[in-house]
Amino acid sequence: MRYMLLIYLDEQSVSETEREHCYVESAQFANQLNSSGHYLAAAPLHPISTATSVRVREGKRLVTDGPFAETREHLGGYMLIDVENLDEAIAFAARGPLARVGTIEVRPVREGPPA
Repeated sequence: MRYMLLIYLDEQSVSETEREHCYVESAQFANQLNSSGHYLAAAPLHPISTATSVRVREGKRLVTDGPFAETREHLGGYMLIDVENLDEAIAFAARGPLARVGTIEVRPVREGPPA
């Protein structure tokens, strides 16, 4: 079963050096997952200052700078994995280096056509 690991963190809580170290550790972790056949995809996102939110209300498109929600932690990246069950997905999320400085949201990916 596929799971999306959504990585949230407060961009101000880590220094540039710490961020680079996390990227190196994350690449090593992705290589380990790939070797075991669990890795499907991963990517960090650009800083939240580059985000644009799009909504359509009453037929009108609303485009605003920034994220949808006002919060300290923002979506910083993702990892898509293929594992047997939720327990295994949680175990992999806990091993990820960014779990030490942020939050990893684990969500199952719907299989088949969109509902």
